[in-house]
Amino acid sequence: MEHVYASIDLGSDSIKLVVCDLYQNHLNLLAATSMPSRGIKKGLITEPELAKKSIQLAFKQVEEMLGIRIKKVIANIPNHMAEYKIIKGECDISGDLITSRDMMNSYKAGIRSNLMPNEEFVTVVPIDFKINGKTVMKDPKGFPGKKLMGRAMMVTTPKKNVYSVASIIESLGIEIVDISVGSIGDINCFRNGDLDKSISAVINVGSDITTVSLYNKSIPVSTKIIGAGGRDIDRDLAYMYKIDVEEARKLKENFALAYKRNADVHDIYETVNMDNVKIKINQQAASEVVMSRINEILTLAKNELEDLTNKPIQYIIVTGGTSNMLDFEYCVHDTLPSVASKAKVKLIGVRNNKYSTAIGNIIYFLNTLKLKGMDYSMLSEDDMDELSSPRENTNDDTMLGKVFGYFFGE
Repeated sequence: MEHVYASIDLGSDSIKLVVCDLYQNHLNLLAATSMPSRGIKKGLITEPELAKKSIQLAFKQVEEMLGIRIKKVIANIPNHMAEYKIIKGECDISGDLITSRDMMNSYKAGIRSNLMPNEEFVTVVPIDFKINGKTVMKDPKGFPGKKLMGRAMMVTTPKKNVYSVASIIESLGIEIVDISVGSIGDINCFRNGDLDKSISAVINVGSDITTVSLYNKSIPVSTKIIGAGGRDIDRDLAYMYKIDVEEARKLKENFALAYKRNADVHDIYETVNMDNVKIKINQQAASEVVMSRINEILTLAKNELEDLTNKPIQYIIVTGGTSNMLDFEYCVHDTLPSVASKAKVKLIGVRNNKYSTAIGNIIYFLNTLKLKGMDYSMLSEDDMDELSSPRENTNDDTMLGKVFGYFFGE
């Protein structure tokens, strides 16, 4: 069986859909698209029908690239009001040696007792396990024991965050096999041995919002949302030069730099303003407007991190679509502590930071499969023969039942 995985991230500016396969323990890109989104503001779905059309177009484009239908997907859920709780649970070991099932069973009681009525379960990020109340380890599979205690970070969001995304995707006949949040996707996209031993942070500068997430040993502990992003740069340029926002976006993406010191005062951009007057904009002036707003956003993010923890942060990673601007790293160096750096998505074919959440959610999904000892693919051997089959709505159970059941392999 081909090990193929699809992941979707619904942003205010674009719908990111990524399909990868796992071959010899390496993740390879099969297809990716970034489709302009409608009906999504500040990361939340505000107009479901418009959002549905955008999502549908994204799937259609990827399906045309691959020549197969995408029937299953990992869906990213908005980070808004996400909660992170350390849970503990204990179970009797079913046999002589600890299995993946025992590990999952150790979490169940802790999850059920800590889940509030208005919350939806997203996932649990394992911390460690204790065998017979003594030996502590990350992965106890295959070890002998009588009792197993599991400790993990449970991630929940308001129910509406999950249902708003799930209802639209499932109405297209696409099954959601797992859900995640941006804080999990981003850290897993860039995760390494150093992050696993440190207190770190990820700043994702998106279109409408900037998400600031704090981690302890790559485990998310808190997330804050700042109501500012790349679209504010567009508005600043539009206001400064009296041009429409779409023209301002072109100015930002095709001409301006994120850092004015490297801009050329003699490099000129010509356009027509709202008064139908032809104007000339030099690169240095436009870049100064851009840099001012980026520095403001990064300063707000730094302030949020200072509120989240008084402990020293060893690594700060800045990602998101806005971070792709040329010379953005100089703003990072000027505004944030020296431990901060601009991220670099390294998956060949999508070396663009706007895909970090979607790619990271696939990596996290694979790590979860490994923990559970499962072999799974979203593409079956029969899929190639079913390209023209009608899509069926799979919305039979509650989302909690589906996700909770899938996480525990039920």
